[in-house]
Amino acid sequence: MAPRSPSFLLLLFFFLSSSTILHVHPQQPYEGLATTDCENPHNSTSLLGYFCAPRSPSCSTYLTFRALPPYDSVAAVSSLLAANPSLLSQSNSLPSASSAFPIGAKLSVPVACSCSDGYYQSDAPYTVKGGDTAFLIANNTFQALSTCQAITARNLNNISSTGFVLSGANITVPLRCACPSSNQTRNGVKYLMSYLVDPGDTIYIISRMFGVQQQSILDANALSNSNNIYPFTTLLIPLSNPPNASQLISASPPPPPLTAASPPTHKSSKRGWIFAVAGVAAAALVVAAAAPLVLAILKASKKRTYGGIRADESKINYKDDRGSTPPAIVTADNADSSSDIRSRISGIRPSLKIYKFRDLKTATENFSSERQIDGGSSYRAVLDGEAVAVRKVDGDVTAQISVLKQISHFNLNKLHGLCFNKGYWYLVHEQAQNGRLSKWLFKSSDGFSAALNWRRRVLVALDVAEGLHYLHSFCKPAYVHMDICCTNILLDSNFRAKISNFSRARPAQEEEGDFALTTHIVGKSSHMAPEYIEHGLVSPKIDVYAFGVVLMEMITGREASEVGRDAVTELLRGGETVAGEEIKGFIDQSLEWNYTVDSAMFMVELIEKCLRRDARSRPSMGEVAQSLSKVSAMLESWNSSSDSQSFSSGRESLAR
Repeated sequence: MAPRSPSFLLLLFFFLSSSTILHVHPQQPYEGLATTDCENPHNSTSLLGYFCAPRSPSCSTYLTFRALPPYDSVAAVSSLLAANPSLLSQSNSLPSASSAFPIGAKLSVPVACSCSDGYYQSDAPYTVKGGDTAFLIANNTFQALSTCQAITARNLNNISSTGFVLSGANITVPLRCACPSSNQTRNGVKYLMSYLVDPGDTIYIISRMFGVQQQSILDANALSNSNNIYPFTTLLIPLSNPPNASQLISASPPPPPLTAASPPTHKSSKRGWIFAVAGVAAAALVVAAAAPLVLAILKASKKRTYGGIRADESKINYKDDRGSTPPAIVTADNADSSSDIRSRISGIRPSLKIYKFRDLKTATENFSSERQIDGGSSYRAVLDGEAVAVRKVDGDVTAQISVLKQISHFNLNKLHGLCFNKGYWYLVHEQAQNGRLSKWLFKSSDGFSAALNWRRRVLVALDVAEGLHYLHSFCKPAYVHMDICCTNILLDSNFRAKISNFSRARPAQEEEGDFALTTHIVGKSSHMAPEYIEHGLVSPKIDVYAFGVVLMEMITGREASEVGRDAVTELLRGGETVAGEEIKGFIDQSLEWNYTVDSAMFMVELIEKCLRRDARSRPSMGEVAQSLSKVSAMLESWNSSSDSQSFSSGRESLAR
């Protein structure tokens, strides 16, 4: 027999090692929060879909989906997810394909799943709407049944350099589905349901819901810990029978500890372990041999361009659920060319200046610690004869700019201009000489806090309320700030408040009482409204709730986590007489009783209204501003008849 060539032996070795690897890893990896990390679209290939299993090229399976407008009928859901209307209505116990679902109901959606390019997918055609990003389409429209990475990879020709999908384009959304492996099939598994994890879900709750073992869910998702699941992600549920509508309605009892599976002792398991080690070793050798080739491919891929921007230099940010198109991205190659940046950043109002990086370095003394503001990422500077703050941002801020270019109000921190240099954005804002509100309320690490007097606190609250009222009622479109807290409220030289940090702002619904849905929950948990945490509902009332938390911090001089959300309710529960007696212990002790009981009670009652659990029972920011105007007038009258109203930082008099 003729001797085999080295190339043939290498190919045979690679085939055997690859086959071994496929059998060693039959489970599908649970990606968790990585599915929303759109800035790193290729950090895991399983983000593009569940891996195809050997000898299981296609199957029928199920997805779960929430019935929310406009996708709250059999026709609408089946059209969006490319499902059979008759099977969809039958799976959810509806009488016909023309029926509507109860709003908020979780549905079982039967789909056909097939292998394509190594990944299981159920393809859904979708026509892109204005302002859509891959992140929005995956996480809002399709409720995390796809990923921004998979949509981008499947529709490269329709993705702009800023991460937005071309409006009106017809794209394919690859939905995350999977088919049982041969081992799972032998164990009686007929379906792997792609289940949308809800807030409060645990492996125990889900296992009870579908009558399956916790360990089987962990195994199917290659999970070692039952606590590592997150809301608005998909989890594969191995099922022996089709799911029914009643299974998707479950109670949430406290989960008992998960019992670890007993280690296998029989010989076949030991032999499998040996094969696994051999497979891993073989794979390592193959990777080592192929390393030069891989490096060459990677080096070549870095030279590819998308829309004129080199792939290794582009900063694409998909984390935008705001619905408005940001300006075009700017690369480091042209960071110091004002004319080139201006041509690339479309839609920025003419008053915004494009700064040269060398000018920012000079103005901030090379971003020295002496110029640093409150130990953060902002630096004091003087540009064009005006005191400004230069904020360094690691990440794309084009969405933030798209908001700031449309707003102008005394109580909103003004953006003068921007710069981009070597992967960093630099935003030039008006300078708030007295820094963050938080430093004037809470004790620092050295035990020092700079106290504001009662009247000044009311005026600061009124400023913030006026700024939010402008955002909610006078901007076109209206905006929700989404991150109101004391660190995002700045004080100028006259202690007038300016709302800052619009990185999470998004358009509000047009009609009062309407709610949008997001699956990307971000922000300071102590300031989050219940409907946002529990259901992802977004409306201006989120800002009202957060403002109530800030107002509570302002009158107590303590952070919300220390006071507790129920403190105000408890204070008012005993009636005005009891509250009047207890108010002294509730209000910031540094004020030393330099306030009126009437105004304090008024503020406590306003806080209670803002913190109501039912969003629709909270006042609007316009109503809040009117209430604070009354308190301010009340204090103006009191102050004119009293010479005791003053406040001090302990180092200098701040009375105004």
